[in-house]
Amino acid sequence: MFAYDERLGIRLPALERAWEEYSEKEQYDILLEWEKIRGAIPDRIAELEQTINQKQAELSDESDFARSCRLNAEIAELASIINDLWIWYRLNQTVSAKLHQ
Repeated sequence: MFAYDERLGIRLPALERAWEEYSEKEQYDILLEWEKIRGAIPDRIAELEQTINQKQAELSDESDFARSCRLNAEIAELASIINDLWIWYRLNQTVSAKLHQ
């Protein structure tokens, strides 16, 4: 019910049928698993931020223009991943509310 997303570094929902077609137990299990995954997103973001900081430190000492461009591109991609992770994290804040109903 979840598939690993290489780019984001987390598992994302990959439902094979409409939500309503799952039993209440299956829905609960899916929501519970997602809540565990969602809870790890801030740690994943922290890892990526650390990598960005390392690349920015390299960039500040880099005199090779081509290497500077590559570092900038890598930093931009990491920032994009962080943005996508925050979107997944925020879009699904209602999950915990559903679990506790």
